[in-house]
Amino acid sequence: MNYELFLAKRFTASKKHKSSISSPIIKIAITAISIGIVMMLVTVATGVGLQQRIREKISVFKGHIQIINYDNNSSETTQNPISINQDFYPDFSNLKEVIHVQPFATKAGIIRTEKDFEGVVLKGVSIDYDWSGIGEYLIEGKLPVFTKETSTEVLISKIVSDRLGILVDDKFDMYFIKDNSARLPNRRVFTVSGIYNSGFKEFDESFVLGDIKHIQKLNKWKENQVGGFEVFVDDFSKINETGLDIYKQIDPMLNSLTLVELFPAIFEWLKLFDINIAIIIGIMVLVAGINMITALLVLILERTQTIGVLKALGSTNWSIRKLFLYNASYLIFRGLLIGNIIGLTLLFIQKYFAIIKLNPETYYVSSAPVSINLWQVLALNIGTLVLCLLMLLIPSYIITKISPAKAVKFE
Repeated sequence: MNYELFLAKRFTASKKHKSSISSPIIKIAITAISIGIVMMLVTVATGVGLQQRIREKISVFKGHIQIINYDNNSSETTQNPISINQDFYPDFSNLKEVIHVQPFATKAGIIRTEKDFEGVVLKGVSIDYDWSGIGEYLIEGKLPVFTKETSTEVLISKIVSDRLGILVDDKFDMYFIKDNSARLPNRRVFTVSGIYNSGFKEFDESFVLGDIKHIQKLNKWKENQVGGFEVFVDDFSKINETGLDIYKQIDPMLNSLTLVELFPAIFEWLKLFDINIAIIIGIMVLVAGINMITALLVLILERTQTIGVLKALGSTNWSIRKLFLYNASYLIFRGLLIGNIIGLTLLFIQKYFAIIKLNPETYYVSSAPVSINLWQVLALNIGTLVLCLLMLLIPSYIITKISPAKAVKFE
């Protein structure tokens, strides 16, 4: 029989314990643990959620990894074409991390209406383009449908729609400068099939999605020539390794760039969230641990006579220390339970009702995104429990210094 656990349960359930001097201190300790786990859950869920959301939005417009011609510069204006007949297209059969490859091409132009004009970039995509990403942000109309014939349907952003007053099913003129410096630009007439709003202003005010065949004709490319390829992977945490593997397997005249390399400033900013999360978790665990140490010392002081009696009956120091650690574990479990109920409730409310709003110009999202991961929740709870118990091992050592003879007389 585990008599230490039996006694710990009796101590916890006793009415004397609930009305003793240690009662308010224990309640403060439980409250500290509850608040700590709430803060940790919210910090991790919102921090990771924001990182994932921003990565998803960027990948919608750029893919996870881009394969382009080495001669291409960073501008969207000019691109040197590459052949679509590549060993890795349409499937990277020897890289299981790659889940989809799609060709693209871009060309800068100007949308002209009767009252206004706007400079944008036409992103041309093909039949095998994955619309699921951008489709999530569709707010009006429908997604374009591309076939073997050249389609005039395009997808524009809400920002462009509001600025120019272009609505779904409206037609508009778009002009492209000719490469031969001719005076008259190339003119194309497009029809708005749908309007999207990703909340990422940098992309929303720039990109119009249309048929890649327009860009091939404007640039006088062949049907098998494209601007580059967008590669999507299943595990973004290994994007650098996957990007290197892709670089090794593509033609020497081609280059591969990951999102981290394309947008270093954004991803350096996102890394700060990891530091903030670690700092907040450390502070919360430290505060919870200090409160539990205080509560344990009070419990030991309150039970000094009991400790003396147990020692007189032959209990070892470690046995008595286990008794109080069991008692402390129960208090930590209570704090974690209350904290998890409150924290997860708040997170699910935010996840489904988006109560907390953010400035999209600063955070690239309109509301605080939430990512609830079961393994992260378990890791936080187990980590808090283990660290608190480790911190309690030191103060529990005071039990070894209590003399049975003096403890029995203690008042």
